[in-house]
Amino acid sequence: MIRPLSRISAIFFKELAQLRRDRMTFGMVIMIPLIQLILFGYAINTNVRDIPIAVVDHSQTGLSRTLIQIVEATTVVEVTERLVSVQEAEEAIRSARVRAAFILPDDLSQRIARSPAVGLGTPPSTDEETSRPVAQWIVDGSDTMIAGAIKGLRSMPLDELFRQAPNRSTPTFEVALFFNPEQRTAINIVPGLVGIILTMTMIMFTSAAIVRERERGNMEMLINTPVRPIELMIGKIIPYIFIGLLQAVIVLGLGHALFNVPFGNQMLDLFVGTLLFIGASLSLGLVLSTIAKSQLQATQMTVFVLLPSILLSGFMFPYEGMPVIAQYIAEVFPATHFMRMIRGFVLRDATLLDLYRDVIWMFGFFIIGMLIAALRFKKKLD
Repeated sequence: MIRPLSRISAIFFKELAQLRRDRMTFGMVIMIPLIQLILFGYAINTNVRDIPIAVVDHSQTGLSRTLIQIVEATTVVEVTERLVSVQEAEEAIRSARVRAAFILPDDLSQRIARSPAVGLGTPPSTDEETSRPVAQWIVDGSDTMIAGAIKGLRSMPLDELFRQAPNRSTPTFEVALFFNPEQRTAINIVPGLVGIILTMTMIMFTSAAIVRERERGNMEMLINTPVRPIELMIGKIIPYIFIGLLQAVIVLGLGHALFNVPFGNQMLDLFVGTLLFIGASLSLGLVLSTIAKSQLQATQMTVFVLLPSILLSGFMFPYEGMPVIAQYIAEVFPATHFMRMIRGFVLRDATLLDLYRDVIWMFGFFIIGMLIAALRFKKKLD
């Protein structure tokens, strides 16, 4: 009985010593639960706040400015742009600069004046003019949580300021949902699922690409060949580019066939955007592969990157609902930019020019990632 216990204890202390030497694994043991706790407890928030909106004020009166302030005071929305026409507002929504537009008509004062006054004993009128909403919302309906938050303002009470009757039968604001008026969840989920699948597979495939060559004993052969580090990196990712494109076609094709998710009219833009995202994800995987010393470490680092990349991308939880610090962190990951791009291409018929900021960032991430991977590989060869 003593001998088995001594052998078990010897193995136990040996594993502790190995874990102490393997700082990467020990760090992952601590950091993964810590990051999940911070993400779910602090960054992830289903109560959407500070949704960026545009205001089109045709009234240009003190009354309209007061109404805008009242709407902003709800903290549900935040005015980030002031435009002069509805067409400009629609373009801002299409390019994802804002998620909704608040349209105030030129006869705003007359609409409010026709509302029955509180406490004067005036019964609600059935006149068509009286029943008109005070203003209108144009909302990006492709995100059901964003649309639901703004729809909550439809019957916003204004009786304290405008003496509007609380039993008014007509909603205070009219809400028009663009791109997904039926509020179907699949319309929002399927395009985003392309980004999630590509993030998982592309980073996972290439995160072990270099370290696998070392473990298989192929590194010496690579050193003796005239292949340059950047050529090696490009050759490593080319097969996975075709795999990624095939995955995107499968998800979007089945999404269209099974859930009637539209492809959009910007097929070339969709192809280029997907290609950029695949390249950015593969370059990130190569950087991780040059850092890891074993395939186990590469897998651990992949999980470490995937968790915040997926949770902060806006796939499951609205990007606008996150704290500002979490939004800054989310902007680092390619998945956040691709989530905006693919939903824009598929659902809003946005173009590469509309989303040029995300396109430039994705291309820059790819170039910098490839250069870092090539330089680190070259340094290791030396």
